[in-house]
Amino acid sequence: MATQIPLSEDSSAIDPVQDALRGDHTHGLTATLAYRRLGIVNVMFHGRPGAGDRGWVLIDTGIAGTKGFIRSAATERFGREARPAAIVMTHGHFDHVGALEDLAEEWDAPVYAHPLEHPYLNGQAAYPPGDPSVGGGAMAALARFYPRKPVNVGRRLHPLPDDGSVPGMPGWRWIHTPGHSVGHVSFWREDDRTLIAGDAFVTTGQESAYAVAVQRAEMHGPPMYFTVEWDKARDSVARLAALEPELVVTGHGEPMQGAEMRAALHRLADEFERIAVPRRGVYLENPARAEDRSAYCPPGG
Repeated sequence: MATQIPLSEDSSAIDPVQDALRGDHTHGLTATLAYRRLGIVNVMFHGRPGAGDRGWVLIDTGIAGTKGFIRSAATERFGREARPAAIVMTHGHFDHVGALEDLAEEWDAPVYAHPLEHPYLNGQAAYPPGDPSVGGGAMAALARFYPRKPVNVGRRLHPLPDDGSVPGMPGWRWIHTPGHSVGHVSFWREDDRTLIAGDAFVTTGQESAYAVAVQRAEMHGPPMYFTVEWDKARDSVARLAALEPELVVTGHGEPMQGAEMRAALHRLADEFERIAVPRRGVYLENPARAEDRSAYCPPGG
């Protein structure tokens, strides 16, 4: 099993007092950014409370069965019948697209993702199989059983803008951070140095069912069992560490902030091979690449 970098409670970005005062079942991180943990994954909400119809953006859509939780959090945070201006995707793995088709249809919302991720979101291709040989935990051991088939929101699917902007999120830009998936992206706001990292790196040991349950804070590489290009995953972490973020929110684990978090992220980038990369694995010797189409499997596969 790879090494993890522990983080103290002092680096947590969660303010339980403010959460209790707000009472909308989300954790507020900035004036315009909140998240909610739904099972094994986090869903992010961008927009000021009370923003109203088309005044906010949903980032990722959780696991299957969480549509009602996402919808209720949006109602409580943004107002009754408040639909998002857009749904933006870090990537399309099963734990990030669980409610995507239903919510995009119900809200008549456009969906934005990197073009390399589109085949997984328009029904054309399935992801490569999960690798159960990595990580040494129960979550990894079950990888071969995780859903890989694509969802299909093709009628509403759009590429993220070429200029790097993020629809409905002024001041943010998207960054291509491949490795965990070929079209994975992260979102960055320079003004307050806030980073939505998706699964480029995470802050819990996602391979372990125990770590997922207790959410022990640690700086960790991308979830091993679905990472298909370890060389690009290393480069993506280095690129994000170089931004010197003040606040990071990841697809799995608690949001973290401050100097301790930055030091841990730099250590992860500097020692990526030792800390994050499994000793063996299907995709170490045979990466699944967009360039040769090996990242795209038949939809029914």
